[in-house]
Amino acid sequence: MVQRTSSAQWNGTLKDGAGTMTLGSGAYSGPYTFASRFESGPGTNPEELIGAAHASCFSMALAAALGKAGFSPQSIATDAVVHLGKVDDAPTIVKIELHCVGVVPG
Repeated sequence: MVQRTSSAQWNGTLKDGAGTMTLGSGAYSGPYTFASRFESGPGTNPEELIGAAHASCFSMALAAALGKAGFSPQSIATDAVVHLGKVDDAPTIVKIELHCVGVVPG
């Protein structure tokens, strides 16, 4: 079975600290902070990366399903909107919306 890794380092308190997240492949490494996650500050956040992972997985799965049905997709573009809310006063992903457009002859 294939395994993938990622890591994160956080330094300091929740609101004043800062961190770095790194993909195991080395394709991305970047900062994240309280402001980038819960406000509109610069940097990325875990939800943004989860959205990208979900959208890319869905696009590939749809391409596979179309292929099994005899179609050859030219392109599949999927956007994810990750909704971060609170459940029991804890930050929680409450919904992920996927919006997909495909170009599939036939």
